[in-house]
Amino acid sequence: MSDSPRVVGVCGSLRDGSHTRTALERALREAERFGATTALVDLRAHELPVFDPDDRDAGDADRLREKLRGADAIVLGSPMYHGSYAGPLKNAMDYCGFDEFEGTTVGLLSVSGGRFPTTTLEHLRSVCRALDAWVLPHQAAVPAASEKIEAGEIVDDGIEKRVATLGQRVVEYANIEPDPPTFQSEENVGADD
Repeated sequence: MSDSPRVVGVCGSLRDGSHTRTALERALREAERFGATTALVDLRAHELPVFDPDDRDAGDADRLREKLRGADAIVLGSPMYHGSYAGPLKNAMDYCGFDEFEGTTVGLLSVSGGRFPTTTLEHLRSVCRALDAWVLPHQAAVPAASEKIEAGEIVDDGIEKRVATLGQRVVEYANIEPDPPTFQSEENVGADD
């Protein structure tokens, strides 16, 4: 592993008081504690119109891709919306492709107001596999977020430990040798379309 792997967190929530951002920042602090340099990509600060394949460079697309290409590991954080991940994160990922994700370690984080955001994690894992990312087996979920996060801090010890472990694991596996391409990526012709 390099002396200081670069870990980039992408926040898929646009809310000012986002619980997703709080959890993602906690994971990034733990990554720093384990020797990484970190950066947060806050999608609120990026102009990304709805993805149009005829205008792949719209708005801040180049700036977004540049931030992700320099990462040894990426942590994707999203609230659960209607059983999946948030539209802003989907839109941002549509501007990206193999150049940003192939062979890159990815950690997954999901937050919900309800009980358990598992489908969000499953959908993100599927998309990342289609881009040949190496997705960590460990993932973090924050169910019933308004009960688990107060004043910008995770107050549930078990959830806090899972989120911190995610930050640790992205550092430990930041430079893992990538696997051969997945079947999903070989069939993902839209990424190069």
